[in-house]
Amino acid sequence: MNKLWLSLNLLVVSIMGYFGAKPIEQPENQITVCHAPISGDMAQFANDPNFIALHPAPIAIKFVAEGESITYPTADGSTANAYIVKAKKKSDKWLFVYQEWWGLNDHIKHQADVFYNDLGGNVNVIALDMYDGKSTTNPQEAGKLMQGVVETRLENIVKGAITLAGPKAQIANVGWCFGGSWSLKSALLGGKQTIGSVMYYGMPVKDVEKLKTLNSDVLGLFATEQYISQQVIEDFAANMKTANKKLTYKIFNAVHGFSNPSNPKYDEAASKEAYGMALSYLKEKYKL
Repeated sequence: MNKLWLSLNLLVVSIMGYFGAKPIEQPENQITVCHAPISGDMAQFANDPNFIALHPAPIAIKFVAEGESITYPTADGSTANAYIVKAKKKSDKWLFVYQEWWGLNDHIKHQADVFYNDLGGNVNVIALDMYDGKSTTNPQEAGKLMQGVVETRLENIVKGAITLAGPKAQIANVGWCFGGSWSLKSALLGGKQTIGSVMYYGMPVKDVEKLKTLNSDVLGLFATEQYISQQVIEDFAANMKTANKKLTYKIFNAVHGFSNPSNPKYDEAASKEAYGMALSYLKEKYKL
């Protein structure tokens, strides 16, 4: 009887503890994600309030598009979106443009137009929509979008664009932040069709065996920051050397995102210098 009484008491205490327990509260500045960040990718920083602080909400810009929005098929049986400005004359020269973590917004479309005009209208410029139609001006939401992407889907978006460009296409790549990483990844996916990659403050690929498959050199335009730090960049340079690939880079005395005119922390002088380097690099690749 005593054992029965003791068991009943323990059961009552357990039930009261279950229903009386308070849920653990999540800090307001923490982003809820459905999975752990991809190791070695920029998504690993999206929960860090200090990293979020480097990305103030972008300022709206006035934008009149010179190109058009399109859709194209991808190998996974779906379609992808893009913004494209076609060369004035039929051309196999292509520039793939990759968005920041905000998504394919007017700033990126405008930047595609800027490259198009400064390359003399001789290059097909296409800005790929890596978030399948989603974009935001909220840093917390941008972090969720960046962490919510699936790598295989992103690869299919890029591969679909390569197919769209055609088997004779000569493809260079440029991107910022999240897109800086994808400029390099796109260069790897492009194989022998790749002629160049411009990375603005993006996380490098660390796998030396993958870097060995690059068909081009890389131009890195980095910022002074703790995330894609000087050590990360120097390690990248060492890995590229081991892979027998050329990396030219500069670390600007400016914050992450310094080259985005819609960023309140935009650095005009550093941005002008970086863009001059990027444009000269691309003109050399396209032999313009």
